[in-house]
Amino acid sequence: MNFTEFVGIDISKLKFDVRIHSNQKASVFENNGKGFLKFIKWIDKNDQCEKAEILIAMEHTGLYSLPLSVFLMENNYRFVLISGLEIKRSLGIQRGKDDVIDAKRIAEYAYQKKDKIKPTQLPVKNILQIRRLLSLRERLVKQRAGYLMDKGENEIFLNQDENKILFEVIEQSIEYLDIQMDKVEKELYNIIKSDELMKNQFELITSIKGVGKLTALFMIAFTHCFTSFDNWRQFASYAGTAPFPYRSGTSIKGKNKVSNLANKRLKTLLNMCARSAIVCNPEMKIYFQNRKAKGENGMSAINIIRNKLLSRIFAVIKRGTPYVNTLKYAA
Repeated sequence: MNFTEFVGIDISKLKFDVRIHSNQKASVFENNGKGFLKFIKWIDKNDQCEKAEILIAMEHTGLYSLPLSVFLMENNYRFVLISGLEIKRSLGIQRGKDDVIDAKRIAEYAYQKKDKIKPTQLPVKNILQIRRLLSLRERLVKQRAGYLMDKGENEIFLNQDENKILFEVIEQSIEYLDIQMDKVEKELYNIIKSDELMKNQFELITSIKGVGKLTALFMIAFTHCFTSFDNWRQFASYAGTAPFPYRSGTSIKGKNKVSNLANKRLKTLLNMCARSAIVCNPEMKIYFQNRKAKGENGMSAINIIRNKLLSRIFAVIKRGTPYVNTLKYAA
């Protein structure tokens, strides 16, 4: 992409600060529809470039940046959502925190990376709905876990007859959260069923032993129906299961290890899938036992199984046919 102008935006809940890189003009707008329209008029007035030559860069702040992203996409403006950590590391040591200065830094980052940066493509509506519902489900799960912990501790130290209301409220809260989680999951599966591509991918993924429905939902949502990653190795890096070398010169000769920069929830789900596969998939069970028998680290073996499952997920999607367990056909 050949961009000649770069606009940096630091966005928050109620407002967003803007800075044009070439002339350093700055302004601030409300983070709503009215503010978006004013922003577009301000850009047209203060920059002479064509719309296709302008790249708008902003930090990825989840819900706060979504409405503006949708507005820009609908009005054919090119934009890019950038990780805050990526911006921070690229600009070196910075002191202080100021929204106006942050907008300038984001514009500078986009200018510096102009040869490599690619505009963001928002996922389709169904993908966005699935991601929001998965996020809601995560919060419900955490709340339920908190109540279960309270219930367990209270049963140890408190007399239930003397604290009937306390135990009754906790029990009702757990039951209510169960109902809400069930409601969210039903809606997730309804969305999957309503889309032929998602439905097909969901069935292909869950045909692999050890890979459950929740993992399939996360895979579809975070790969944008397998259009955002070229292969499983790229996704393994994103999910935090790809090992990287750890060595320097002659003094540091560490073992290859995975990075902490990862989608932690996906990494946890893949870990659960690997452990499940060791139990229910004879092939994975034999592989794990053989690695352990050789004295290799158990977690290292589990990580290899995580990547084996990832490669199979991408393979069945690419091939378009369910997974076939070849072990049962072996002599």
